[in-house]
Amino acid sequence: MIAKRIIPCLDVRNGRVVKGTNFEGIQDVADPVEMAKYYNDTGADELVFYDITASFEGRGLFTDILKRTAAQVFIPLTVGGGINDVSDFERVLSCGADKVSVNSGAIKDPSLIERAAKRYGDQCVVLSMDVKRVDGQFRIFAKGGRIDTGIDALQWAHDGQERGAGELVVNSIDTDGVKQGFDLEMLAAMAKQVTIPIIASGGAGKKEDFKTLFESVPQVDAGLAASIFHRKEVSLPELKRYLAQQGIPMRILREEER
Repeated sequence: MIAKRIIPCLDVRNGRVVKGTNFEGIQDVADPVEMAKYYNDTGADELVFYDITASFEGRGLFTDILKRTAAQVFIPLTVGGGINDVSDFERVLSCGADKVSVNSGAIKDPSLIERAAKRYGDQCVVLSMDVKRVDGQFRIFAKGGRIDTGIDALQWAHDGQERGAGELVVNSIDTDGVKQGFDLEMLAAMAKQVTIPIIASGGAGKKEDFKTLFESVPQVDAGLAASIFHRKEVSLPELKRYLAQQGIPMRILREEER
């Protein structure tokens, strides 16, 4: 079986890693470069780096911090924030990213997914989706979860795959930072729409939440979390050992086995 992935997420604002709840109440956590090195050294399968206010502020991503972060990471690095054109893909990839996450930019111009996939390959294009329930429908939100686009999230996922996205990051605004578990209902609905890898984001509070995620929605390829890792409430080696013991395939480093 293909190993499931555990992915820490660095939400960066003004050069610092931050975290909130339901995309609000943002608080400073740590230095992104130091944190990236820590996760690289302790067994993260991949790392996601979001410049969370780039789209809202209408600017490019902080490339200086990205370059320093990428220099510390020898695992796949996905980067997003302010990606509005194919030239932004080039800029981010040249700074050391392996994959580029697009969200608001794709909502403004869905052809961006297709154009980027044709130039850099499907495996490079990650469609990130901020999803919230509105009147019983899963809706896509833009600008860091601030604006309801009215777009049906399930249709958007299907269309993203058709346009060439190689992977989905599905962020549940409803469960973000709440630490009561992943949004299993939404993820199960999403998994029926696509065949590309799905990364589940939003809601992890304890290691058992990852077990429930992978067992309840086996189509999900990876679990992404932030605060429980940042605050060392759960360590990566501890989590991966636990999941492996539960029969969930994991990539375990020798150091993690000790």
